[in-house]
Amino acid sequence: MLKAVIMAGGSGTRLWPLSRASHPKQFLGLHGEDTMLQATIKRLDGLDLHSLVVICNEEHRFFVAEQLREIDRLGSIILEPVGRNTAPAIALAALLDDDDSLMLILAADHVIQNEKEFSKRVRDAVALAESDKLVTFGVVPSEAHTGYGYIKKGVARNIGFDIEQFIEKPSIEVANEYLSSGEYLWNSGMFLFKASRYMEELNKYSPDIVKACKLAVKDVEKDHDFIRVNASEFEICPSDSIDYAVMENTTDAVVVPMDVGWSDIGSWSSLWDVSNKDANGNAVYGDVILHDTNNSYLRSSDKLVSVIGVDDLVIVSTKDVLMVSHKDKVQDVKVITELLKGSDRDEWRIHREVYRPWGKYDSIDSGDRYQVKRITVKPGAKLSLQMHHHRAEHWVVVSGTANVTKGKETFLLSVNESTYIPVGTLHSLENPGKFDLEIIEVQSGEYLGEDDIVRFEDSYGRC
Repeated sequence: MLKAVIMAGGSGTRLWPLSRASHPKQFLGLHGEDTMLQATIKRLDGLDLHSLVVICNEEHRFFVAEQLREIDRLGSIILEPVGRNTAPAIALAALLDDDDSLMLILAADHVIQNEKEFSKRVRDAVALAESDKLVTFGVVPSEAHTGYGYIKKGVARNIGFDIEQFIEKPSIEVANEYLSSGEYLWNSGMFLFKASRYMEELNKYSPDIVKACKLAVKDVEKDHDFIRVNASEFEICPSDSIDYAVMENTTDAVVVPMDVGWSDIGSWSSLWDVSNKDANGNAVYGDVILHDTNNSYLRSSDKLVSVIGVDDLVIVSTKDVLMVSHKDKVQDVKVITELLKGSDRDEWRIHREVYRPWGKYDSIDSGDRYQVKRITVKPGAKLSLQMHHHRAEHWVVVSGTANVTKGKETFLLSVNESTYIPVGTLHSLENPGKFDLEIIEVQSGEYLGEDDIVRFEDSYGRC
């Protein structure tokens, strides 16, 4: 039985400002209409799967649940209380597997352009995994790339090879030697093996990880599709990647070559590589007008961007950030995110438009004692029953119908109708209709932070 285990953790900060800690790249539509997670799941349609597991952190659980619902897929969602890298995350999935499945381990943020060949190579590798080998898929390199790790092929094994060596990201000179030799593959981070074999090898080389993970899954909590492990036990688990913890130590690792148009979208330049381009080599998304511009990546989320007389740039405009970089310098975007962290600014972490399990809000304007938001509530969704110690709110309905709870009252508001929520008043907002509810919320008070919320009831298990 083949089970897909999709790793959907990570912050994706190398694709800032579009990808941020609270809304990272795997939950964005960066390449095609689907989000990267959704594209990864749909890619599995060519395989005979019996189950699907997605592993993510607690903060992103509703992104995963909603994006599975949007594409009509069912799956279990394992919630990591803290990030401990790939080796422990995969161990959780293996320990929670009752059938000793063949586990196909995938990242949620990869692009694979030849999905038919991808499915074929996975099916071809099943026999190796069933014979107790730990299979990793090595991508046939198309260039001397310095941003990927490499795997040197050893003795041939059926459709695969023993692994002679794992190599960290090389210099351009060494990468050129690897490419010309034909003996090396890119390390893709995709795997196929029995759950039991992985745990045997992990216990052999990293027993502390196994011990902590076994304690973490001893008393799991199941809430609909969410599986919560013991936070205190998992927090003491050592952090390590599957490569360091297992694959570089085991004698049963094999690599299966895969030539499928793969990219891990690790930077804006790699996203430009896989994007459709115009006759001048420009990848353009959104409302962008160009003149005398070549070989650039240009994306606007909310406004007209005009670009004149430039080459080899990445220009990304969101509602709150404009980022301009030379394509050769996009890896330095992490310097900007660190500067933002050090300056106690929120742009590295959240967007101006913030998604919630009930919908989203957009912070339109703010001042010392006021803030204006556009709030969108999905059909049938409801905000928590809550109150605020420091702010009052004024709601104006601009689209749809609102079912409002205010103190002991419950009433409906239609378009152009409004209500005022005084400081300290218990209140809630629900969309009883079949279309999105949109309201304008004007907050006023001495403190307007998102942490000034006391929840009394919540449909999404938030406290």
